[in-house]
Amino acid sequence: MRDLRDKAITLLIYNKTFDENYTAHIQQNGTGWERWMTDLPEIEWAEETLEGVQEKLSKMLHQTLVAAEEAWEKQIERDMEAGRLDDFIKEADEDYKAGRCTKVVT
Repeated sequence: MRDLRDKAITLLIYNKTFDENYTAHIQQNGTGWERWMTDLPEIEWAEETLEGVQEKLSKMLHQTLVAAEEAWEKQIERDMEAGRLDDFIKEADEDYKAGRCTKVVT
């Protein structure tokens, strides 16, 4: 087995639910292993084994992305209820009626 002390392993993780790639870093820290993601610093933990880190990696990423999406959706709902999006809705409606919109088909 390779000596991985003081060396970070970089992994590219594809999350099919959100159709995005994320980069994770795993590094030995003393007798355990730690993992971090530059794009999502809120998900960071340590395990005793490299296998333990790898097992939790996709699950932790998915849970964090779902939680962030749910929080964003709740914020949008609160903003709509409070009328904070009314000006944007009015402007979009005016742009549509004036023909300043382009139909995008995917």
